[in-house]
Amino acid sequence: MELRRIQYFVAVAEEAHFGRAAERLQMAQPPLSQQIKALEAEMGVTLFRRTTRKVEITPAGQRFLHRAREILAAVDDAVTEAEQVARGLLGRIAIGFTGSATYDLLPSLVRVLRADLPGIELDVYGEMLTPRQVLALEDGTLDLALLRPPVRSTAIDVRILRREPLIAVLPAQHPLADKGSVRLADLVDDTFITYPSHNRSVVYEAVIDACQHAGFVPAAMHEVAETSTLVSFVAAGLGVALVPASVRHLQITGACYLPLAGTTREVELALATRVHEPSPLVARVRARAEAFIGGGRRVKTPRH
Repeated sequence: MELRRIQYFVAVAEEAHFGRAAERLQMAQPPLSQQIKALEAEMGVTLFRRTTRKVEITPAGQRFLHRAREILAAVDDAVTEAEQVARGLLGRIAIGFTGSATYDLLPSLVRVLRADLPGIELDVYGEMLTPRQVLALEDGTLDLALLRPPVRSTAIDVRILRREPLIAVLPAQHPLADKGSVRLADLVDDTFITYPSHNRSVVYEAVIDACQHAGFVPAAMHEVAETSTLVSFVAAGLGVALVPASVRHLQITGACYLPLAGTTREVELALATRVHEPSPLVARVRARAEAFIGGGRRVKTPRH
């Protein structure tokens, strides 16, 4: 059944007159009459009773009119939705956040995206280490990721959003907890609570590098995978930690955040997508995220 015949039928039914319906459809009356007859023949029912003075819809035609309007409305909706998808205004997208960004950026960025792009459904994943996010981007589980460079995959496009310093997290009962800042060298005898080693965490590498520049390598370390667990372990008195400054948004009783004196070690936060990502939805969300957070400088993938 041709869609145009359904449109012709609705016009005749609503106008109850072939001449007015033809004028509304901007076509001649004879072809319109022929199309309605063809529709009736296709369906095997009489849709209109015709006299020399009027056109009257039949009970079968009345029932078909109800469904015909639904069909035309559904087609209009489908066209509108397709246009919105093509413009990146409608669809579903998955975003991953590294540990510190989970407590700093996730709440505010998700609120902005939901307010500015109401047609987009968000799947949000927090506390993801960079290597896991890269794999999720490559296999399509994620569409965008807020992660810590460097990223060594040539399949991933990375744009730096900002840089932030490392800060110390101390237990509230630590002798240095009431100071305005702390020197990293003064923590040489403490157990360090760290993110995972063996290239699983960029922040871990930054922490070890900062300690080495301060003249030591932590003698005792306890590795954890999640930022909330790390800060909770510090609050429990199990050790101290170095974290990106944005982690201070995670407030846990018993943990104190202090700036590091004499240490300028910083870590980067970046927004990552697949290289040559074709989705207009991803492009729109990425642009909005960059505008909200700032930055957006593309970086080259390090050579192996």
